Amino acid sequence: MKDNVVLITGGSRGIGASTAILAAKRGWNVCVTYRNRSAEADDVVSQIKKIGRRAFSIKADIGKEKDIVSLFDKVDSEFGRLDALVNNAGIIAPQSKLVDMSYSRLSEMFNINVVGSFLCSKEAIKRMSINSGGHGGSIINLSSVAARIGSPNEFIDYAASKGAIDTMTLGLSKEVAEDGIRVNAIRPGLIETELHGDAGDINRPEKLKQHIPMKRAGSADEVANSIVWLMSDEASYVNGALLDVSGGR
Repeated sequence: MKDNVVLITGGSRGIGASTAILAAKRGWNVCVTYRNRSAEADDVVSQIKKIGRRAFSIKADIGKEKDIVSLFDKVDSEFGRLDALVNNAGIIAPQSKLVDMSYSRLSEMFNINVVGSFLCSKEAIKRMSINSGGHGGSIINLSSVAARIGSPNEFIDYAASKGAIDTMTLGLSKEVAEDGIRVNAIRPGLIETELHGDAGDINRPEKLKQHIPMKRAGSADEVANSIVWLMSDEASYVNGALLDVSGGR
């Protein structure tokens, strides 16, 4: 484990940051990406280094292929290997009905949330495949419970992008199993993160918690626990799973 490396996209805050710090505590070296929040990403890296693991952050727009290629080249030069990829980077837009959604909103949503995850997975497979000189590995995609409830009148575009992630997970898990790569997805439910502010309602978890069987929102740390478990050898026979972390919702 002392040399194992995980790349976490969108790792400057929320679930990505919690996953990065927990992975370091479990012995992983870590690379996190950010698009705008350099100070927050630097803080995550600093915390990881204090734990005693190697870490660096890199600015990358996961909606741009050239940024993704440069990102993986940087991982190669810094670490020389890759053992896990967490496709966490994603966006959400203010609550809206479809009739009011613009082409630019839809295009950006699917480009970052879906195409970006495909391209990052493509680069990870090149490096991890045992049939290409790699050591095998694990890809964990961040989906959402929204993929199965649809999020009507709020953000069906976001929900649909996460439905695509579910399908990608199921197909890719079968495609690369013989390459020694496991592919799984985590589907968070109502989680206390900054994402709700991006959607225009920072108090959404408090408003909706009564609809959760456990009567509370989850934390980023609770989601991170599941992600890091899927990265580990403890989940060595888990492949193609869609794991809900949703309090029963």
